[in-house]
Amino acid sequence: MGDPRAIRRFRQNPGARVGAALVTLVGVLSGLGPLFAPYAPERQFHEGIGAYGLPQAPSRTFLLGTDLLGRDELSRLLHGGSVSLQVALVATSLAVGLGLVVGVLSGYFGGRLDAVCMRAVDVLLSLPFLLIAIALQRSLGNPGLGSLCVLLGALSWPSLARVMRTKVMELRSREFVQAAKALGASTPRILWVHVVPNVLGPLVVLGTTLIAEMIIAESAMSFLGLGVQAPQASWGTMLHDGRDMLVHAPHLLLAPGALIAGAVIGFNLLGEGLRDAFDPRA
Repeated sequence: MGDPRAIRRFRQNPGARVGAALVTLVGVLSGLGPLFAPYAPERQFHEGIGAYGLPQAPSRTFLLGTDLLGRDELSRLLHGGSVSLQVALVATSLAVGLGLVVGVLSGYFGGRLDAVCMRAVDVLLSLPFLLIAIALQRSLGNPGLGSLCVLLGALSWPSLARVMRTKVMELRSREFVQAAKALGASTPRILWVHVVPNVLGPLVVLGTTLIAEMIIAESAMSFLGLGVQAPQASWGTMLHDGRDMLVHAPHLLLAPGALIAGAVIGFNLLGEGLRDAFDPRA
């Protein structure tokens, strides 16, 4: 991963640079945005409701207008980005951890363990991801951020595990792994020192693109009322709140929709740039 040639290829890739810029922008807005939000995200303003009970349009007081309850849209966007990205990162971290462990053990030891793990992967990959996530989250009755992160992560690791298994099966027959075995190195040391570092490149690429998928999944579930719960803001809940105001207050849909699209495009471009940098033959 520290290969200077890979770094040079990444820097010369226009798509990778655009993706890195978008991800940086989303990260800054989500990480530091709440510190600069003009108001608390749940605060309701009497003057935030205009004639006929409609939200206020963008103005000096409310730079991006208000929502149906008179809350400042900009403040909710900044706080909502932090929540959406937090869910995506935690869920992705869980999926990457599970996929790495299952893929490495399955690919290195093979045999019955490999057969059991890959049948479990096949079953999970055959299920419709979003429908299963919605059904399971609905069955919990009172969904929260923790359960949402665990659920998304637990359903997202199989594809990672399959790729890791393939990479490890290639590595276990390589000369440096066989030499470590001949010198009497223990299995945990071989896995930790010789195998895992050599699969981190593909793992980072897959994890980066998976963040984009988790942002979409969280937004979809929050839009359906099964993710982040009111009054807490996320980009998905903001789409849900503004779905009936497309004609009278389009900013309630356009602003969170643009940020979701920007984040997803950014992480996808970054993942493709990292893939091309690590493996130019791909």
